[in-house]
Amino acid sequence: MDRNLALEFVRVTEAAAIEAAKWVGRGEKKKADGAAVAAMRSRFNQVDFKGRVVIGEGEKDEAPMLYNGEVVGTGKGPEMDLAIDPLECTDSVAFGRYNAISVIAAGKKNSLLQAPDTYMEKIAVGPLAKKVIDLDAPVRNNLKKIAKALDKPVSEITVMILDRPRHENLINEVRKNWC
Repeated sequence: MDRNLALEFVRVTEAAAIEAAKWVGRGEKKKADGAAVAAMRSRFNQVDFKGRVVIGEGEKDEAPMLYNGEVVGTGKGPEMDLAIDPLECTDSVAFGRYNAISVIAAGKKNSLLQAPDTYMEKIAVGPLAKKVIDLDAPVRNNLKKIAKALDKPVSEITVMILDRPRHENLINEVRKNWC
């Protein structure tokens, strides 16, 4: 990617973060998200490129959004696919906590998966364990296979899962099998 375009994308996320920050601690996660979305859209539309949002967020959460299929940019310059989240961790901003982020992933046209606006099961591991995981396998099996690939006991594996109600069973399953 062109260095100048990459820097412009940094400025886009920066603008979204600055606007969201005005809502820290106010208990208004949708307003914080809306401010980030508006800032991201506005800043994108000042950049010389033709971007198409292929992975956005909002519809499934009934939140403000840059929608899937939306075209942003001036229309001049390279054509890009975008996966974006103007404000990830809206609750963190609303309740004055840390770890919120504004995110853009970009690639040349037709290079990013056009995922449906739905939650998907995903798992990520490092290179030593990449060939041993199976989304269809029970958690216990994946933990054991990953531990073996890393030559560690299961209790020494670090597992990160978003703290969401939809992940409650998964979190409990991991904790149950961590020993």
